[in-house]
Amino acid sequence: MSAQDVLIRIQATPNPAAWKFVLDRPVLTEGKATYSNTEEASANHLAEGLFQVSAVKQVHFFQNVITVTHAFDAEPEEIQQGVCAVIQSRMALHNPNQTPVDEKKIKRQNQSPEIQQIEEILDRTVRPGLQGDGGDIEVVSYENNKLTVFYQGACGTCPSATTGTLMAIEGILRDQFNPQIEVTPL
Repeated sequence: MSAQDVLIRIQATPNPAAWKFVLDRPVLTEGKATYSNTEEASANHLAEGLFQVSAVKQVHFFQNVITVTHAFDAEPEEIQQGVCAVIQSRMALHNPNQTPVDEKKIKRQNQSPEIQQIEEILDRTVRPGLQGDGGDIEVVSYENNKLTVFYQGACGTCPSATTGTLMAIEGILRDQFNPQIEVTPL
């Protein structure tokens, strides 16, 4: 298939400043990748090109989905057209295998049993919904019943991430892990 053959479906996310671009082929065959600037994306020409679109703030790759988070005051049509143009022009040279195996899985092996249990609960209950909306959540730390998390992709600047979603995550973890846990975003 040539780059011109890339089929792209654009979907809204719960975050008014993020769009999902669902492709007919993988952008990442394993794991996920989040880039917050051109420097982080320098080894990935597709991601790097997406930062050339005006107002793009973050790029998140997961399976066959690219989630682009942009400035709140950006014009949606301009973002969508720019992102589609970059995908069409750079997809032929993109290697979905180039990103290393998801570092989180390797990192989990060395985490405390408590964090491993929290990760398992999040994998089962929370992450599927967040990933379906073009985002994800990363556990940063857990100390003294306080869990710090970092939202990725569309979740990073979503207004509900710090309210309803956060309360839901805390409720699930209180029910399934520790009734005293407090969850705060980074």
